[in-house]
Amino acid sequence: RKAQIAAITQSSGDLILNVDSDTTIAPDVVSKLAHKMRDPAVGAAMGQMKASNQADTWLTRLIDMEYWIACNEERAAQARFGAVMCCCGPCAMYRRSAMLSLLDQYETQLYRGKPSDFGEDRHLTILMLSAGFRTEYVPSAIAATVVPNTMGVYLRQQLRWARSTFRDTLLALPLLPGLDRYLTLDAIGQNVGLLLLALSVLTGIGQFALTATVPWWTILVIGSMTLVRCSVAAYR
Repeated sequence: RKAQIAAITQSSGDLILNVDSDTTIAPDVVSKLAHKMRDPAVGAAMGQMKASNQADTWLTRLIDMEYWIACNEERAAQARFGAVMCCCGPCAMYRRSAMLSLLDQYETQLYRGKPSDFGEDRHLTILMLSAGFRTEYVPSAIAATVVPNTMGVYLRQQLRWARSTFRDTLLALPLLPGLDRYLTLDAIGQNVGLLLLALSVLTGIGQFALTATVPWWTILVIGSMTLVRCSVAAYR
C-alpha cells in the first residue's frame, strides 16, 4: 500500500494502472481501460483475470474457472449498474485526481487496531464508490496472473480475501441504498451465503458426531447447487 501511494504521489499522468508483479497484460489492455475512463464519472476500471498457469494442476484449472465466474458473471453484472465492488489488484486503472483525494483514507485504514496490510483493491474500490465515482469492468482487457497451485497456499489466499470481503462490505453498507437494488441483493448473497454454507457444514458435522447419521439432504443440496453453478460456467 505504501509503495502504491509513493508511486501515485510521484506520478504525473491522468490515469494510474496497477499491475501485480506476477501478472502479464495483453498489449491492448492500457488502451481499452483508458477508453472506458474517458467518461469523467468513472473512477476505476478493471480487466478480465485469467490464470497464466492454468494447465499446471487440477487446482489451477478450477481457479481459472473461478476467475471466469468472478469476472464474467459477478463483475459483469455489477458493471451493468456502474458499481463493480472490487476492481481486482492484478489489473486495474484508476483516475489519479480521484485517488489523490482518497489517499489519506486509504493509507490510514486499520484492521484490529493496526495498519491494514491486505485487501487494498477492494478497499480502494469502495472508497471510489463512496466518493461518487462509477467503477467498471472491461472484459476484453485480458490480464493473466499466477494462481496458487497447492491447496495450502490457496486456502491462505482465500482466508485473506474473505477477511477483506467481509470488512469492506460492512464499509459499503451505507452506499447500498443509493445504488440499484440488485447490488444490495448481490452483497447479501456474497456474504450471508458463505455464512449459511459454513453453518450448514458445521451443523452436518455436529449431527454426524452426535447421532452417527449422515446428513444426506444437506450434502445433496450443497452438492446440487455447486454442480448447477459450475455446469453453467463450464457450458458458457
